[in-house]
Amino acid sequence: MIAIALAAVTVLATTLGGALALKSKDRFHLVLGLAAGLMLGLVSFDLLPEIFRNATLYVGKLPAVTLAFVGGFLTLHFFEQFAGSHEPVDSDYDHDHTHYGNIAGGLGALAMAGHVFLDGMALGLAFQVSNAFGIAVFIALIVHAFSDGLNTVAMLIKGGKWSSAVKALLVIDAIARISGAALGSKISISNSWLAIYLAIFSGFIIYIATSHILPEAHSRHPSRMTMVATLIGVLTMFLVVNTL
Repeated sequence: MIAIALAAVTVLATTLGGALALKSKDRFHLVLGLAAGLMLGLVSFDLLPEIFRNATLYVGKLPAVTLAFVGGFLTLHFFEQFAGSHEPVDSDYDHDHTHYGNIAGGLGALAMAGHVFLDGMALGLAFQVSNAFGIAVFIALIVHAFSDGLNTVAMLIKGGKWSSAVKALLVIDAIARISGAALGSKISISNSWLAIYLAIFSGFIIYIATSHILPEAHSRHPSRMTMVATLIGVLTMFLVVNTL
């Protein structure tokens, strides 16, 4: 039940991410830099050690989790490209942004539902390992959900389009995360396969941090303070993991 309750909290983070983006526009690059550092630190210092501790399956000479990690990264990248991905709200990249509208469309909503369902499932499975590990994954999902809110809800609010389309996105987000957490809490898989699933999830997190959050953090404010915020995030997770 705790995984389901925490999955519901991540839904609120999606909305708060959009709202805060509007209120702290000039300083939000620091928030994003910190968030990216937290995600990178969590994968490096918490998820990967747990994954390799349970990695017993091999493909040739390589642990299967290494392929799962790369596969997770590439799967999310390809899926977003085919489904109509979104770029940073404040991106200055020099090409057309008409695909922003796709995120509110049926295919974009389906893409979002798929990856947030996997988020919720990872949370449920993590709590099967231990409460401490579950909390660590929850921290990653809070940051991820916050970024989702920035890239979808905030953009539409800024354009004066707080409408049924945005509300539908929030409903999809809630259903997908909570149902994923419920499934993850109920199914039983071996430690080896759990390690593979979490490796895929880690690939997702690294992709989001490096292709969404960091580019957005530096799109208008490529400052040294943003890099400092990222470093603080990494060091914070290092200290948190070592004190759990």
